[in-house]
Parts: sequence; structure tokens; C-alpha cells
Amino acid sequence: MPAYNEQHRLTPTLDTLTGHLAAEDARWGEWEIIVADDGSTDATRDLVSVRQDPRIHLVTGTRNRGKGHALRLGVAASRGRRVLVTDADLATPIEELERLDKALAEGNSAAIGSRSVPGATIGDRQHRLRELLGRAGNLLIRGTALPGIRDTQCGFKLYDGDRAREAYAASRVNGWGIDVEVLGHLRRAGLPIAEVPVRWSHQPGSKVGPLDYVRVLTEIIRIALRSLRPADLFAGFLFLLMSVALYSGRFFAPAHRYLPDSLRDQNQWEWFFAVTADNVAHFRNPLFTDLQGFPDGVNLMANTVMLGMSVPLTPLTLAAGPAVTLSLVMTLGLAATAAAWYRLIVKYVVRGRIAAFLGASLAAFAPPMVSHAHAHPNFVVLFMIPLIIDRALRLCTGARVARDGVLLGLMAAYQVFLGEEPLLLTALGLLLFAAAYAVVRPDAARDSWRPLLRGLLIGASVCLPLVVYPLVWQFAGPQSYTDIEHNPRSFNSPLALLSFAERSWLAGDAQTANALAFNTTEQNAFYGWPLVLLAFAVVVRLWERALVRALAFTAVVAAFLSLGREFRIPLTDVTLPGPWKLLADMPLFEAVIESRVAMICAPALGMLLALALDRLLTARRPAARYAGLLGVALALLPLIPAPLRAVDRVDVPAFVADGTWKSYVREGESLVPVPLPDPADAEALHWQTEAGLGFKLPGGYFNGPYGDERVGIYGAEPRFTSNLLREVRNSGDVPPVNESWREQARVDLAYWKAGVLVLAPQPNDRALRATVHKLVGEPGRWVGGVWVWDLHERGPG
Repeated sequence: MPAYNEQHRLTPTLDTLTGHLAAEDARWGEWEIIVADDGSTDATRDLVSVRQDPRIHLVTGTRNRGKGHALRLGVAASRGRRVLVTDADLATPIEELERLDKALAEGNSAAIGSRSVPGATIGDRQHRLRELLGRAGNLLIRGTALPGIRDTQCGFKLYDGDRAREAYAASRVNGWGIDVEVLGHLRRAGLPIAEVPVRWSHQPGSKVGPLDYVRVLTEIIRIALRSLRPADLFAGFLFLLMSVALYSGRFFAPAHRYLPDSLRDQNQWEWFFAVTADNVAHFRNPLFTDLQGFPDGVNLMANTVMLGMSVPLTPLTLAAGPAVTLSLVMTLGLAATAAAWYRLIVKYVVRGRIAAFLGASLAAFAPPMVSHAHAHPNFVVLFMIPLIIDRALRLCTGARVARDGVLLGLMAAYQVFLGEEPLLLTALGLLLFAAAYAVVRPDAARDSWRPLLRGLLIGASVCLPLVVYPLVWQFAGPQSYTDIEHNPRSFNSPLALLSFAERSWLAGDAQTANALAFNTTEQNAFYGWPLVLLAFAVVVRLWERALVRALAFTAVVAAFLSLGREFRIPLTDVTLPGPWKLLADMPLFEAVIESRVAMICAPALGMLLALALDRLLTARRPAARYAGLLGVALALLPLIPAPLRAVDRVDVPAFVADGTWKSYVREGESLVPVPLPDPADAEALHWQTEAGLGFKLPGGYFNGPYGDERVGIYGAEPRFTSNLLREVRNSGDVPPVNESWREQARVDLAYWKAGVLVLAPQPNDRALRATVHKLVGEPGRWVGGVWVWDLHERGPG
């Protein structure tokens, strides 16, 4: 029993304890009471010393150092087969000892009194604020140090004596966090801990002050960090280094470097972060803006702006700019995703850290992920996906269905605001895995389907209210669309699954990759034939394991689905119906780029790799071990990614950079680049972000509706003048402009509320300049590095 300045209640407490134990000699046998004084300045020690009972002992500290230090002294001095730790206020009556003793007799190493499990009884309650702080602390402890234990701080715990002395001797915390540290020690040793409902009543005179909550918080953080293995910390550090190396060409100068293989996506994503920060800073709706696509605007929720990142990172974007924010999001997000896969693999697949590290590296840095790392943070920042999978697997155990269901719902809701398509692909992958696992392990399926279904229903009831309004806005709000046509080559060739991606360092072949994928950001397969052969060998060798069969089924079906509506057998003219035809027209799946389904293979292959390495590293025959490791190395080395290519960024024209545009664009008007920004050339979005989003742009690079049927297209709905200028840019030919064309240009410029036309130096700019001259009747002026046509100077005609 720890004690600090307890002179007013120590005597009745000792009387109660000795009375109960003495009355139950037949039940408890030999016993002792150890009072661990924590440097009291009152008569606490004297009250123990005057006792004539040799079974009551006193251990003392030289000064007040905290409950943890006192307990460490007291438990070290104990000799019992079992050790009860109780607070001096006896908020939990000693009669509850019998419940704890029964739990220990059932094979547990610790039985802890709990106020939070069914059957617990609360008498007098704490002050409401103290109670809320206690609950918040328990949530933090469960989330960081001791998942699964609801109440760690109830001061009534019974331990196996030897285990208690070992755990307290290994502890380092001197304060109130000692309980968390000791229970964590037992948990890491794999020893069972029972949480037992008890009676509890608040007692006046608590020694816990307001600052103690802060101290406990810091202790919990220290305990959580200390519980991490050095190998785990090193793995996280390596993931960060790998991510920085991948982005090294841009990471150290994000505002001045561009990833050319991102095409126009880097400009688009920087604009997404900038416009979200602007909306938040000005308390505008973050789901919509008219800064692009003016005057119709852009439905931001329908454009994967990653509100789950862009909203909380608003201060960073406003302070450092969207280029810095995007660079950090993609670099740190990729490292965090690898760390999350590592944690999942260690928890469920293999314990070996080397095997888990390489498996997680493949899951996060596989060729498809590196391809999207050019410009698609919604497919790079996937750290929530392993957490969602972990929570779904916990539901299968049936242990904490309500809690895990709620957390799953919150996680799914957050992932909606990070990326809906990765969440949909995750659900598809989990469904494939669950179906396969149910076939190979029907006993596990029978035991888990009920709690899983219940947890999923709870999760849906939590998730849907949080996302229903944004989703309604996305599918039925302003500038929403019904479907979107993707590139007709948005499927995988069977050869793409066996070939190497362009950015594969040793084996990359840009010509082959470009022939098999429609652009550099959508090389969604390219795992390479050596890895496919290795995966086949692993499946054959470990076929007896249910996990291996389920993972193999998931990877094979995902790869097959990614072949699209139909596929041609390589080196033949034979075309077969593709499995994606079954899903292509279903709601949600109709907007998926089918080649991306092959990304499901990455974590599946990563886990198969981890299983293989774990077996190889523990193989008894050196020859088999070395041969297997050589095969793994030969499969992985060709896939190591080269750093992403980066080039110096094109300077923003002085007309925009120095603010000259402000003299040409009035309130409610737009600045019209020539030609209008579109998915082929979105440099004007960079102008806009550099100008602090001070002007509005017609056209743009986003997903929006077209026509009465509101079919989705890339960019703004085309008009006569925007089509004309685009054709001139592409061809370099000056068209014959007649009066009807000029009249249509006047209508379009009025629709866009154009204040100025701006032509920057570019290919075919002479043809563009001549065309605009014919359309508006003026030659334009050279101002700040661009040709400008001030539409306010035009006559009435």
C-alpha cells in the first residue's frame, strides 16, 4: 500500500485490512501488509511503527518521488505468493479481494479491479471534471499502451507474486503511470491479465492534483515509446529515408522543382491544397469553389481533394505554400503507409522484423505505388488502410465488438475524406480474402461471421451520418456528374503484370511500360516476372497454410479483374471476355479505373514475401536458406525504384508574380489564359496559386459535368472559343476567323466575365496571338512577360 501524508486515514485503513485478513485466516493463510511510505512529512511512518503486529511492515523512501517509486520499494520487499496492491483510501473495499483471487486461480498472472466492465458498481462518484479526465486518460492508454484493458488506474490489483516482483523491478516510472508500465510488461511477456468488476466509491482527500494528469500523460508517452522495439523504430526510420530518397529531386526545394512524369497533376494537387486552405481560412464551404471552371465552379468533393489532409494542414499551406504541403504529405504519407503495413504484418503475419520490413516495403513501394507517387497522394497516403484491416480482423474475435465497430466506422469515415477509391478497392480486396479464407477455414468463418457482421453494422451506423452530407453533395450537388469516361486503355494487359515499370531502377524500360500503360502515373501492375515466379513458389511451398491460400486467391483474382472488360491473350489474336465486365456498370465501380485493381496485389504479395522470408531465415539447412534468400533478392532487386525525375519549375510570368494582373481584373471578373487551362496544360493553376488565388479562371483541370445528362469529363465544359484556341495550340494553324466566330467569342468572353486575356510564351504562341487578334480586333500588348488584351478598352462592338 503506497502512502504519502496519510496520517488521517491510515489507522482505520490498517484496522480494516487486518480485521478482514485475520477473520479469514482459513481463507488467506499467512499474510503481511507492507506500507510503502513515499517521503511523508506528517506522522504516517509513526502510525505504522507503533503497530505491534509483526505482519505489518514499513518501507520508506528518503523523499517524495511518486507512487511508482513507492510501489517499486514495497513490492520488492514482499515475500508472498500473491501480491495485492491497494490504495490507502480503500476506494475498493478489501472484501473484493475474493473476486480477484478467484480470477488468479483460473490461470491469470494479474487480476485488476475495474470500474468499466459489466458488473462493476460505482457508489459515490468523483467530480464530473475529474471523471471526464479519467475517461480521456483511459482512452489514451487503450489507444497507445494497453489496447483491450478498459480501466488501468483502479487502485486494486492482485498479482502472482514472482511476476509482480519481476515487473515492478523492471519499471522505470516514478509517478501514477506505474500501473500502465507494469501491466504493459506482463502483456509483452504474453501473460494473461483478467479485468474483474469491483465495487468502488470515491473517497475524499485524493492526492491526485490537476498537474498530475499532465504528468501521467507524459509518463504514458514515455512508456509507449519505451515499449517499441529498437527494430521497429529503425524500420520506421528506414521507411522515411526510402521515401525521402524517392522524392529527393523535389523534396528539398518543392516550390522550385516539378515532377514531369506527373504530367499536370502536380499543379492540380497543389491547387487542391491551396483552395481548401483558402476556403477554410475564409470560412467558406470546403466542398465547392468557383476559382476554377468559372463561373460554374468545381465540386471539390467529387474531385478527391483529400479534405482529411488538406483541411487540418491549412495552417501549413497558408504559412509555407501548397507546394511544401503537397511535398510533405506525399513523402511522410508514403513512409507512414509503409509503417502501417509493417505493424499489420508483425501483428498478424510474422513476428520476424526483417521479414516484416521487406514485406511492408513491397506493399508500400511496389511499382504501382511508385507510379502513383508522382502525383496521386490519394493513392500514396494509405496509412488508414492497414488500420481499417486491423480493426476488421479484431471484430472477428468478438472481444470488443461495439468499441471496434465504432472505431472502424470512424476510420472508414476519415478514409472517405482521404480517398474513396482506395477504400472501395480495400473493401473489394477484403471481400476476396474473406471468401477464400472462409472456404479453407470454415470453422473460423462460423466463429467470426456474427461478430464481424454486427461490428460492420455498428461501423456503418457511425460512418454514414458523418459522410452522408458530403456524399450527397458529391453525387447531387452543384457541378456533380453521373459517370466519367476514362482512357480507353485503362486496363492491364497480361504482359503488364509480368513486365517492369519505367521507374524500376535496374530493369525499368520506359518504352515497354509506356506501350502497356496509358501514362506514367497509371502503371498499375508491372510487378515483374521474377516476383510472380517467387510468389508462385511461395504458394506451392506453403500451400498448407490457410493464410497463404487466401492471399494467393486475393492476388490472382485482383490481377484477373484488372484486365478489364475484355483482354487479348498475348502473342495471339484471341480476345476473351474480361471479368471486369461484371462490375463495370455497377454503382461506384463504374468510376473505377480497372487497371488500379491490380494494386490490391501489392500488400498480398508483401505478406507472401514476409511469410517466405520468415521461413527462410529460420531454416535449419544453410544451403536451403541461402538459395531461398538468393531467389528473393533476384525477385526484388529489379523492382527497387529509382528516384522520381524532377526538373526546374517554369517561372510564373511577372505579370502574375508581381501583381500586375490586379490592374486588369475587376471584382467579379476572371483572368482568361490563352488557351484556357485544361488537362493537357494546367500551368495557369500554378499562376493562380502563386497569386494567392486572387483571380478566377475559366476552364481548368478537374472532373465536372457535361451536357444535359451531366456525364463526367476532365476539365470544364467546352465552349466554341475554348475549343478553337485549343486546336490552334495543337496545330499551329491560324484559322479563317469570320464575323460569326467573333460574335461567338464575344458571347463566350461575356459568359466567362473576362477582364483580360493572357498569352504566355509557349509552342505555337504566334498562331495563338494572331487568332486572338482576329477574334477581339486588337493586337495585344506585351506586359510583364506575356501578351495581354485588356477587354475593358474595347469599344461597344
